[in-house]
Amino acid sequence: MHTIDDHITRNLVDNGTGDGYPVPMTEPTFDPNGARFAAALAALGHEARLAMYRTLVRAGDAGLPVHQVQERMGGMPRSTLAHHLQALVRSGLVVQRKVGAEVVNVAAFASMRELLAYLTEECCVDMCVVSTGEPPLEVTTTAGR
Repeated sequence: MHTIDDHITRNLVDNGTGDGYPVPMTEPTFDPNGARFAAALAALGHEARLAMYRTLVRAGDAGLPVHQVQERMGGMPRSTLAHHLQALVRSGLVVQRKVGAEVVNVAAFASMRELLAYLTEECCVDMCVVSTGEPPLEVTTTAGR
């Protein structure tokens, strides 16, 4: 098990000024997936789409037919609803499937997990800690949940 101190030591070097403040060893690099994640965040950046997405997340894997999404969104006009749903579909956060005569909208949970992992994968990498003499904290991971 790695400690936070081990993690920090591996990722930081002396900044050369003698002031005792380390600096990151590496700078963030270009991420080819960044555009995909930016599109997903942009889709969620509208209040109506965010509410709609949360509604679909609450519905789980069963999803909701369009008319139920419309009801839960307070009777939003169908054309407006379609516009917002398509933005979520294009972003990869929602998938639509035809069930009989209905279109069912389902939150793409794998895409949601990928987005959350992307946002948090480098959490605290550049964190600087001053030693307090206390035992180091153990680093645990919740990956795969």
